[in-house]
Amino acid sequence: MNVVECRGLDKQYGRKKALKNVSFILEKEKITGLIGRNGAGKTTLLKLIAGYIRQSSGEVLVFEEKPFNNLKVSANMIFVDDEMNLPPTMNLEELLKTAEDFYPNWDRELANRLFDYFSFKPYQYHNGLSKGMRSTFNMILGLSARTPLTIFDEPTTGMDAGVRKDFYRALLKDYLAHPRTIILSSHLLNEMEDILEDILLIKDGEKFLHMPVEELREYAIGVKGKESAMREWLQNKEIIHETSQSMAGTFAVVRNNFSASEFETARHAGLEFSPVTADEICTFLTNRTKGGIDDVFN
Repeated sequence: MNVVECRGLDKQYGRKKALKNVSFILEKEKITGLIGRNGAGKTTLLKLIAGYIRQSSGEVLVFEEKPFNNLKVSANMIFVDDEMNLPPTMNLEELLKTAEDFYPNWDRELANRLFDYFSFKPYQYHNGLSKGMRSTFNMILGLSARTPLTIFDEPTTGMDAGVRKDFYRALLKDYLAHPRTIILSSHLLNEMEDILEDILLIKDGEKFLHMPVEELREYAIGVKGKESAMREWLQNKEIIHETSQSMAGTFAVVRNNFSASEFETARHAGLEFSPVTADEICTFLTNRTKGGIDDVFN
C-alpha cells in the first residue's frame, strides 16, 4: 500500500497559487526529503497531507483515504513543526503522558531516555522553552510516537549544530529499528542527505524532481574551461548553472546525460570536469537564475 498519493494537486490562496499540479507517490517505510527554498510550497503540501487544510483541486490520499478531518489519518500520523499547538496548561511530563494515551505505538522508554539526554525537567512548560529547546522537545514527540507516517517540517529550527546532529542520528537509529514512512522537510539538504532514501524537490509550487538520492548525486556534473571552448561545447546541453570565473574562464553545471564521445570532445578541448554534491544540485536547480551572486558585481 502506498502511504501518500497526490494527483494534480493545487492549492490557491486568493490569487496566489501555492501548489500547481503536484503529483507523486510515497511508498511505505522510506525516508523522503522534501526540499525547496523558503516559500516554495513545502509547508502547504505537508499540511494537505496531514489533513490540516483542504486542496483547491486535485486529489490527496493518505493510507488510501482523504486526510482532511479524518480521524484514522490523524491517529496514524504526527506532524512536527515549530508551531505545534500543545496545551499551555500542561507541563512537559504531562504532555508526554497525554501523547502516550493518543498514539498506540508510543515508546515511553525512548521518550524518557531522550527527555533525560537533552536535560529537560518535568515541571517545565512548552511555551517557556527557548526556540531550540521547543524544537528538541517536538522531536522527542515525533520519534516516540512511532506513527506509520511521521512528518517533520523544518524540525531543526533553532537547534545548535550538536543537537541537529543528535537528532538525525536518533532518527536514523530508530527508523532502522522501527521502519515507517518519514517525510523530512528542509531548504537545506547537506545535513540530512546521508539518512534520506528519496528526494522530492519542489520549486515555485511545482514538483521538480522525485528520485532516489543516489540518482540525484549523478544527475549533474561540473565543467570549466576557457570561454570560447565552453561556449562551443555547451551548445545543446541542459545547463543548470553557469557563472564566469574571470581569468579562470567559465564554470557550468550541466545535466549528466551526454555521451562518452561528447565527454572525450570536451577533454580534448581542455575542459575539466568535477563532481557536484546533491546539495549543490538542489541549490542550482531551485535558483531563479542560472548565474551566481558574483555575476551581480561583474
